[in-house]
Amino acid sequence: VQLQASGGGLVRTGDSLTLSCAASGLSPSGMAWFRQVPGKEREFVAHVIWNSRHTYYADSVKGRFTISRDNAKSTVYLQMNNLKPEDTAVYYCAARGNPRMITSSIGTQTSYHYWGQGTLVTVSS
Repeated sequence: VQLQASGGGLVRTGDSLTLSCAASGLSPSGMAWFRQVPGKEREFVAHVIWNSRHTYYADSVKGRFTISRDNAKSTVYLQMNNLKPEDTAVYYCAARGNPRMITSSIGTQTSYHYWGQGTLVTVSS
């Protein structure tokens, strides 16, 4: 199983950016994005249930970020709009196989079986 994340970069406040994470060797039940700032704990950003496409978001990104998935490409996306300096972080994609996790666990790192390598997003003010 391999998760390959891409799409990070340097942008300005208010800009948009889309991250991608391609999963190989896995039929996920759900995928998510987390982010981490050096010196801080990794935090949950968004989750998509693979079959239903139902989505969940952290309050800090709700209304600005959109998670989606392409089943044919086994890829999850994170469309990030109206970016702020506080969104600066390394973004990690995560995936879970079966069985599907319970909803209350989607923000817990240990609920995910596989992790990508991370992609850096820097938002300048």
